[in-house]
Amino acid sequence: MAGSSASTGLLQPHLKTFLIISLLVFVLPVHGLKALIRPQDILPLLPRQLSWPILNSLHSAVDILPTFVGSASSNETVEWKGTCFHETKAWMEFNNKRGSEFGGGTLHIKVSKAHSWTCMDLYVFATPYQVTWDYYFFSREHTIEFDAWEEKAEFEYVKNKGVSIFLMQAGMLGTLQALWDVFPLFTNTGWGEHANIGFLKKHMGASFEQRPQPWVTNVSADDIHSGDFLAISKIRGRWGGFETLEKWVTGSYAGHSAVCLRDSEGKLWVGESGHRNEKVKNGDDVIVILPWDDWWEDILTQDDSNSHIALLPLHPDIRAKFNETAAWEYARGMEGKPYGYHNMIFSWIDTLDGNYPPPLDAHVYVASVMTVWNQMRPEYASNLWNEALNKRLGTQDLALPEILVETEKRGSSFDELLTIPEQDDWIYTDGKSTSCVVFILEMYKEAGIFGSIGSSIQVTEFTIKDAYSLRFFENNLSRLPKWCNEGDSVQLPYCQIKGKYRMELPEYNTLDPYRHMNERCPSLPPRYLRSANC
Repeated sequence: MAGSSASTGLLQPHLKTFLIISLLVFVLPVHGLKALIRPQDILPLLPRQLSWPILNSLHSAVDILPTFVGSASSNETVEWKGTCFHETKAWMEFNNKRGSEFGGGTLHIKVSKAHSWTCMDLYVFATPYQVTWDYYFFSREHTIEFDAWEEKAEFEYVKNKGVSIFLMQAGMLGTLQALWDVFPLFTNTGWGEHANIGFLKKHMGASFEQRPQPWVTNVSADDIHSGDFLAISKIRGRWGGFETLEKWVTGSYAGHSAVCLRDSEGKLWVGESGHRNEKVKNGDDVIVILPWDDWWEDILTQDDSNSHIALLPLHPDIRAKFNETAAWEYARGMEGKPYGYHNMIFSWIDTLDGNYPPPLDAHVYVASVMTVWNQMRPEYASNLWNEALNKRLGTQDLALPEILVETEKRGSSFDELLTIPEQDDWIYTDGKSTSCVVFILEMYKEAGIFGSIGSSIQVTEFTIKDAYSLRFFENNLSRLPKWCNEGDSVQLPYCQIKGKYRMELPEYNTLDPYRHMNERCPSLPPRYLRSANC
């Protein structure tokens, strides 16, 4: 009791301060005066135990993403309402202050009518060739200097399209708070696991119901067959954080996958695209075929991402179609090849505006991700999207800025370029590009599961959700192995074999394949509704 009283006494001065602040914030505006401060402006100054729960309710990890507000050019003044300043406008002035070959320019930003005396607006400004940022605290005209355009193409682009402007809607403090929320997603800690679960609950509506122990099933490999699908969900560490973001944008409740295969002698193997190449120090992720016992042992003893795994057995009618010889021929031909980073993002983006969770859009993707990454790590940019974008244009070796310029020359837009469907027969500099799920579905095509329409389906357009939604899997609970979901009162239609939390796979086993499947599908959270035959 003494400790409780001391704690209460310690908080009392801060509570008094908070009451005074509340009076200034909420009472003065009632009488027609500008608010001196806002709660979110002053909360960080209060004790952490008082301020952070409130800040967390105001901001989240997605606040780290900027919002596109417009493009400023010499021909057009763009106007918008900022987070702090109610009236903001910008325009571009071309000049040549440095005497450079293509000149430069000055971006003018005029801000006025702040809603409080303590707020500020934070902005990112981008062209295909460069990115900068600034923040504004005072009501007046501000400028951003572009001393020299890097080449004629940048000058022409800015002259025609303008400089893209992005507002960090959460402001400086909210953005810092969002960074704090994003950081733990990628940490291999209990804090990181809690952050990933919290993110998926908040933004996807995932439940994460705890299931009874044991959390690892005593699997009998004799009950696993060729073609059976392994849906994997990691919730901590580097891959856990990456998968959380992947799940959010695609609607997939699993972030990784693998497939089972039996050889002619009956031995069970696992094929997986995205396994660390252990033969090389700091090796890249590659396609492997491992004995089941080795793969399962590695999951149980070496995997520190707290993987949750579900086995999705094929339906007997589908299994009867599965050509093991063709499947093995495909798998052996792909073994050792790199993971399919080239087309990974394009399985997600199918539409102009139906795949980007707010505040993401194609503009944000260009300026806040691709352009920045292109400057920081150009070799990774080439691997992740440059080569795939060149495929869509029918060009070769164009860098991202040149791709954007070329797209504009053709009278198209970057939004449209991103939606062009990936083709399964495209060959990249390091061979065919297959992510974890594409590797499995390509095997299904080769094994004959898709039947006569296989040539009309581009499985490189499928996400993991698209894969487990296919009506390929067992639909009769009585035919599932006896050890499947043993000890769990909730009988899932598949076999969860590892994990503390019950795995959810919405829309599991519901869709028959059709021609051009998943080439034009929206995927907006939290419901992730898809249109018919998209």
